[in-house]
Amino acid sequence: MSRHRSVRTMNYDDEYEGYYDEYGHSVEEEFCISPSTAAQFMYDRNSKSHSMSAFLNPEDVKELHEEETEKISRTDSFSTPNSKISQSDQVKLNACVEAMQNVVGETIPESTLRTAAVNSNYNSELALQAVLFPTNEPPKPQRIPRQRNRDRQSNKDEEKKLLEVDNQVITKIEETPKKEVSNQFVQMNTPKDENEKNHVSTSIQTAKICEEDSILLEKEKLDVITETSATTNEVIPTQKPKSKKNEKDILLEYQKERGGEKSLINMVVIGHVDAGKSTLMGHLLYRLNFVGKKTIHKYEQESKKLGKASFVYAWVLDETNEERTRGITMDVAQSRFETTHHVITLLDAPGHKDFIPNMITGASQADVAVLVVDATRGEFETGFDAGGQTREHTMLVRSLGVSQLAIAVNKLDNVDWSKDRYNEIVCKLGVFLKQAGFRESDVTFVPCSGLTGENLTESAQNSLLTSWYKGPCLVEVIDKFKTPERPVGKPFRLSVGDVYKGMGSGFSVSGRIEAGYVQTGDRVVIMPAGEPATVKGISIEENSVLQAFAGDHVGLSLLGADMNKITIGSIACDPNNPIQVTTRFQARIVVFGIEIPITKGFPVILHYQSMSEQAVVKKLISQLHKSTGQVVKKKPRCLTKNSSAIIELEVNRPVCLELYKDLRELGRFMLRCGGTTIAAGVVTDIL
Repeated sequence: MSRHRSVRTMNYDDEYEGYYDEYGHSVEEEFCISPSTAAQFMYDRNSKSHSMSAFLNPEDVKELHEEETEKISRTDSFSTPNSKISQSDQVKLNACVEAMQNVVGETIPESTLRTAAVNSNYNSELALQAVLFPTNEPPKPQRIPRQRNRDRQSNKDEEKKLLEVDNQVITKIEETPKKEVSNQFVQMNTPKDENEKNHVSTSIQTAKICEEDSILLEKEKLDVITETSATTNEVIPTQKPKSKKNEKDILLEYQKERGGEKSLINMVVIGHVDAGKSTLMGHLLYRLNFVGKKTIHKYEQESKKLGKASFVYAWVLDETNEERTRGITMDVAQSRFETTHHVITLLDAPGHKDFIPNMITGASQADVAVLVVDATRGEFETGFDAGGQTREHTMLVRSLGVSQLAIAVNKLDNVDWSKDRYNEIVCKLGVFLKQAGFRESDVTFVPCSGLTGENLTESAQNSLLTSWYKGPCLVEVIDKFKTPERPVGKPFRLSVGDVYKGMGSGFSVSGRIEAGYVQTGDRVVIMPAGEPATVKGISIEENSVLQAFAGDHVGLSLLGADMNKITIGSIACDPNNPIQVTTRFQARIVVFGIEIPITKGFPVILHYQSMSEQAVVKKLISQLHKSTGQVVKKKPRCLTKNSSAIIELEVNRPVCLELYKDLRELGRFMLRCGGTTIAAGVVTDIL
């Protein structure tokens, strides 16, 4: 077993004592080689074996004369055909070569540069041109890249497509007559002097004809390519943009597209809270077979579990859990059904006072309205008296342009189908509706029951009702509504009611087309953000269509716009004729029954389509007569209830507006303050 030193107890100072005392101490001095061994590596000058003459042959070495060395040096430094030059030319040559080397560097040999300098008479520019751009130099052969097998098939397919396109172009050009040269061109190229006419060559005219033929060829080829790209689903950047049609073509196309179909009517259902609007419309949809029996059975079982069995038909339109739990409609529910002559887009508006802004949104999109009133003792009076929504909803829809109204006297079974109660309601509402601006011919009263379904889709069967009522049922009254005229020929306008992310790329907006038409591939601009976009797809009731017209509730899939800059209340419009954007405008308003007069600086909330924005009354321009519209007083100090005036409003943020005389659908608005509607107005001037 080997022994080891105890490293832990070792004193290193004793081990290396005196080792670093001498500066430059070397190990070789203690451990050098022996003298005999070192002698063999020593160089001996006297030794003959180390003489350099032993390695050279005396015959091979020859001394050169001074003339020969000068000749060799001159040849090495300058090897040109004309080697005999003067000293001044030598200076010029060296300067020219140096100037050329500053440009080309070491890429070209010096001998080539010197030859070019001599040939160009020591001109550096000519020499550089001769070196860099030789005239008689043949082109260098280039290596042809080898194609892979997988690329050959694609090249063959492309060649076949190009041959087919060329054949179509040739056939089209052969069918078209040749284009003659215009007289204007002949006059421009004809000399004024008659003597010079004979000297003008026909090559100019020939070149002009060839140029026109080439332009015609390019146009024909472009048309063929755009036609073939539609079948191959290829995107070609040189495709011609779609041109907007004029008003006559749009109207003809609208008549052709919708002439043989049922007319479209947008109908809103309004009334006081708990009047039975959702139950009435849900039972109507069930009777018309637009809701299945399985769905109704499912709703019946679920409503019984919550102890609300009477809400079974209301759940057809109230789809959210909060609406079903609270038993009230909170947002505008949209559905669709058909009658004999119309396709009805149903808008079920909320009746609660807290959700009147949502009701205004639905009413602004409607053409006609159904007012539902509760015939139960005390319930009708609650909704009709001051503070009830029956009166306010009626004023709102009339101010928003609805002129046709059907009044469903609901829950008449609670009073045993009493004729006296029905006549009492008709008398009170008739006077109020006449004051609100409705014509008697445009108003129809219908007794019915939303829970039992009496007199909804069929004539009344109850003997208590048939004993005194012989009129039409509710569906027959809806079917007799007149279709309003659609501003199809005006510029495209769509009021954005919702913005959501679709399944594919881009995003979607939904709303009602207020004016004009739209088709897939059209360019639109979203105002007031000014975001341009392309219409990728159009859907109506989840069915894809190629085009849509004014009055349709559609969903547009858009590409190219920023989703974050588009909000509810924006207007999608034609980029060639966008909607006006402003923060100040003049309007003619009608003041409702208010308690506090409207003065200068009065804060209000502007409700316009799906948008609500804070505004301020900046000026009271004039007060008008309520019936004639003449100016009664200029610059009034305040506006009291039931008055009419022209005012100036200022909005906090820019809004999109149209003049009422140009487009009625986008020229109306409502003013609210403190939870109540205080005025309705139309836009007269945009500042």
